[in-house]
Amino acid sequence: MGDEEAVLFANDRFYAAFAGNDFEAMDRLWGEKGVTCIHPGWQALYGREEVMASWEAILGEGGAPDVKCRMPRVTLHGDVAILICFEKLESTYLCATNVFTKYGNEWSMIHHQAGPVNVDLDELPEEPDVAFN
Repeated sequence: MGDEEAVLFANDRFYAAFAGNDFEAMDRLWGEKGVTCIHPGWQALYGREEVMASWEAILGEGGAPDVKCRMPRVTLHGDVAILICFEKLESTYLCATNVFTKYGNEWSMIHHQAGPVNVDLDELPEEPDVAFN
């Protein structure tokens, strides 16, 4: 598997953990150092402890939204990958940036940010949603 495919696989694992309210899987996916996260409407979170506490709260409530990843696109920069995609939540779309870094042969998330985007759903190309629940 090439690096682009491996990043897409890591991204799939992220959305599967998110949609499945699986904190343990989410915890395994994140890097150990230099992680950051900005949830929609939240302040920026810095450091693994703060970021993972946020995911534990979101996923622990059992109320993670039915999220689907649409149109993921990867840009590789050596051992860093930037993935931009749309998150479909019912009839709303967010635009998300997921940043991964390569530790050995595995890609780990080091940043996630999602926010509202003004998208006309009819303008998005037809492609199947990637569902994880």
